[in-house]
Amino acid sequence: MSFEFSIKTFDELTSVDLYHILKARSQVFVVEQNCAYQDMDEVDFDCLHFIAHQNEALVGYCRIIPPEFNKMRSNLSVADSANKFSANSSVPAIGRVLVLSEHRGNGLARRIMTQAIAYCHKKFGKKRPIIISAQTYLIRFYESLGFVPEGEFYLEDGIEHVKMVLFIVKKVKVKKQGSSTSNILSFLLLVLALLFIAGLIYLMV
Repeated sequence: MSFEFSIKTFDELTSVDLYHILKARSQVFVVEQNCAYQDMDEVDFDCLHFIAHQNEALVGYCRIIPPEFNKMRSNLSVADSANKFSANSSVPAIGRVLVLSEHRGNGLARRIMTQAIAYCHKKFGKKRPIIISAQTYLIRFYESLGFVPEGEFYLEDGIEHVKMVLFIVKKVKVKKQGSSTSNILSFLLLVLALLFIAGLIYLMV
């Protein structure tokens, strides 16, 4: 299936865009999950809104909260020791991730998250961690994207959640074996070769 993706600031959303976004969020997070909560939290004004379309119809969505507007923090407990970001550093967050029921099971959620992560890295820096508040039944899905759970489970609007963070793990270069080791091996091979030649000469005499 082919999908089209777009990302807009709140001011760039048309009234039709906003209607379909709020309708989808209400359908998934309020009706399907039987959870009466205040979805419109005024954070939307400062978010980037990532929309997946099929034939111009909204089929998936998430919002990206820029670091300066995100109140969630990480303790960076599993961050690389060389990471420049401290526990008080602001980091971007991804939230309100959804795929409408009739479009689930075809990898769309993964594509939405993958592109949202890539956008965060491009917009806010590749070394900056990304944080989410994940419903616990989706832990394995987010772990498959590189997120790790952080802290205890907690209730958010009556649903169990856990904070998860995506770190960029610095690649560790494997040190090459020292020249002394290679020199020893070369010497042993030379000795074996000389012994072999000496044996042949002895047999020929």
